Amino acid sequence: MKVFLTGGTGFVGTNLSRELLQRGHVVTILTRHLPSRPAMPGIAYVEGDPTKPGDWMAAVPEHDWIINLAGASVFTRWTAPHKKLIRDSRILTTRHLVQALRPGGHQTLFSTSAIGYYGLHGDEELDEDAPRGDDFLGQVGRDWEAEALKAQDLGIRVVITRFGIVLGRGGGILAQLTPIFNSYLGGPVGSGRQWFSWIDQTDQFRAFLFVLDRPDLNGPINFTAPHPVRNAELARALGKVLNRPSFMAAPGFMVKLVLGEFGQVILGGQRVLPKRLLAAGFEFLYPTIAQSLEHQLGVGA
Repeated sequence: MKVFLTGGTGFVGTNLSRELLQRGHVVTILTRHLPSRPAMPGIAYVEGDPTKPGDWMAAVPEHDWIINLAGASVFTRWTAPHKKLIRDSRILTTRHLVQALRPGGHQTLFSTSAIGYYGLHGDEELDEDAPRGDDFLGQVGRDWEAEALKAQDLGIRVVITRFGIVLGRGGGILAQLTPIFNSYLGGPVGSGRQWFSWIDQTDQFRAFLFVLDRPDLNGPINFTAPHPVRNAELARALGKVLNRPSFMAAPGFMVKLVLGEFGQVILGGQRVLPKRLLAAGFEFLYPTIAQSLEHQLGVGA
């Protein structure tokens, strides 16, 4: 298949591109600046800013799968300019991708969302039927997904992947946490009782391909492991794999002081389940946090 990818140079996109190439797919990445040489042999590039309409849009209808991963990081203090960047990088990119599609095409639009869509619900189990939250991320998720679903009016299949926290080598949250634990400063955040919904990066890639090959699946699908854990359990499991202590708790007030509004998200957490993936028969290779961390960080990983 021919795959058009936004966000293809980020943590998830770089590794997904490699997986798609290894499986024989043709990958084109939309990038703001053309690289002097391809990061991987076999990748083609189109230059353009996805938050703005442009010549890059002409390439979109030539592809079978459009995978939309673009979006500024939420893992920082949310100033007013950064909140605008979070919204615009997701909503405008998705809007322009849909505008580039042609009615009656054979494509699948695989558009990212996130479990932030659900807001904060304490211990409540959340599947794809749960209502959205009313906080900032819930509102972004609503508008982001609404832009993607407009492609259905063109006869395009739309799949919306609500990502949990991705655990993988070389980036993401493990790249932030591992140095802290290796410095003997690791531990739970706040009370440690907040839920942490995650997915192993290998299972994330497998879920992409599983859903792409299942034309009966569309709409929102949670990309999370079947066993979310509390933050304290994550800390214990990470400390065990790295052979480091895991008792240096970060006080909640310090998290709020450093991260502001985003700190409340970290301290709140969500307990999200992959109901639709499991019902469709998807089997996780790394369903528990211990298995995933051993896979990603253990001896021989």
